[in-house]
Amino acid sequence: MSTILNECMEQREEIAYFMRRLYRQGLTTCSGGNISMRHDQYVLITPSALDKGELKGEQIAVLTINGENLTPELKTSIETEMHLMVLNARPDINAVVHAHPVTATSFTALKCEINCHLVAEAYAVLGTPKFARYALMGTRKLAEIVAECVKDSNVVMMQNHGILTVGPNMLKAFDRLEVLEAAAKMTWITSTMQCPSPMTKDMLEEIDNRNKPKG
Repeated sequence: MSTILNECMEQREEIAYFMRRLYRQGLTTCSGGNISMRHDQYVLITPSALDKGELKGEQIAVLTINGENLTPELKTSIETEMHLMVLNARPDINAVVHAHPVTATSFTALKCEINCHLVAEAYAVLGTPKFARYALMGTRKLAEIVAECVKDSNVVMMQNHGILTVGPNMLKAFDRLEVLEAAAKMTWITSTMQCPSPMTKDMLEEIDNRNKPKG
């Protein structure tokens, strides 16, 4: 068992680093949010009931892809089932970030879309977020809803709850969360000024064509 934990140590340190970074950036609270990463046949995930702003690598739980906890001394996140189902739904991604950035999460409570067409970066990084209907946190129902949404988008807005982003690596998933929060702030600001000027269809298609794989 110690061999497995040592093999995953670099990835555990990376998860702890990004969780601390989420907290420093004001994108989550000390008790909120969770991060996971697929590594070989294992899933690494942040624990429950520990200060997210001070996490260390050895505090990151190690699971099998089926959810068996190989670090039973660590209580895993209540959203572990959601992370596992999301990773199983998307073989192309290896990282999942779930947090509660204040502005973006406010849009989930308002049941309003975040306008990702205001600036090129937001559309290029985020595409079109999906809206997941409400289900109680930590439940299988919520896990199923979010796993279905993530099949069509890298960004899921969870009604009256928070945000989930995915990516091929942790930096990509983190970037999507941070860019979404910036897009939410821009949506709020431009709507109060009553004069938003979103990108045109031609502008959006130009970005889509640029993002298509070459050859």
